[in-house]
Amino acid sequence: MDKDKTLAFVESKWEDWYVKGLSDFIRVPNLTPMVDPDFQTNGLIEKSMVCVDEYINALEIKGISKKIFQPAGMNPLIVYVVEPAEGAKNNVMLYGHLDKQPWMEGWEEGLAPCDPVIRGEYLYGRGGADDGYSPFSCMLGVKAAQE
Repeated sequence: MDKDKTLAFVESKWEDWYVKGLSDFIRVPNLTPMVDPDFQTNGLIEKSMVCVDEYINALEIKGISKKIFQPAGMNPLIVYVVEPAEGAKNNVMLYGHLDKQPWMEGWEEGLAPCDPVIRGEYLYGRGGADDGYSPFSCMLGVKAAQE
């Protein structure tokens, strides 16, 4: 693997795909079902799923498929499978979740849970660091490896 080529690919996707996608995800106020009694009916988990899926699809990952499991009354489980490249001998499983913990108080002035803000090198917003990054990081890594 050519690390310079890989780095160049990731950098080419960083602002317009990764940061933009994670920011769009942060904008969805999808609270965990532990605190949102309307989680199953308010459409926010579906909105989060569509947001993430559109960004993943934009990468045009070779050999990718998706399956959604959602027994009645349960949270959805979205599984992406990427078929192995020729010569691959190992499987990798990665995990993330799309719901967010409650907002709580104490956001600094100019920061809010569903308004992504970049300050310096950091992106602020609820869910961005608590697994919201995982589908973006995982799939960008897969696509970089394919490239």
